[in-house]
Amino acid sequence: MDTIANMLTIIRNGQAVKKDLVRIPYSKVKFNLAKLLEKEGFLGSVETKGGNHKLIIVAQLKYGEGGGSHINSLKRVSKPGQRLYVSYKNLRPIKEGYGRAIISTPRGLLTGESAKKEKVGGEYICEIW
Repeated sequence: MDTIANMLTIIRNGQAVKKDLVRIPYSKVKFNLAKLLEKEGFLGSVETKGGNHKLIIVAQLKYGEGGGSHINSLKRVSKPGQRLYVSYKNLRPIKEGYGRAIISTPRGLLTGESAKKEKVGGEYICEIW
């Protein structure tokens, strides 16, 4: 099962029904991805809740003044059956600079711009705009 795709679907479905908070099963990668989305302004606050054995990630969804979501689309690029790796030289702007590419690098999860600036490539996790 693709847990990152599951996380993106939980966020997408939560925004479709205008939820304030979504609860996502915890893993380090998903928590780091949620924190990166928070830093980039796509999510509100992100925190963990629960005991030692049953942690969950609680993420606050952000909406614009007209009620529209800050996220128009979440797209999983690299999948368990077909991994996609990119060099920093091949990273291009997403939606003419309005979107973000999320790359899993040896230095952790980075946006496409950060990976290009640090000259490091990795697995192309997802696109968000």
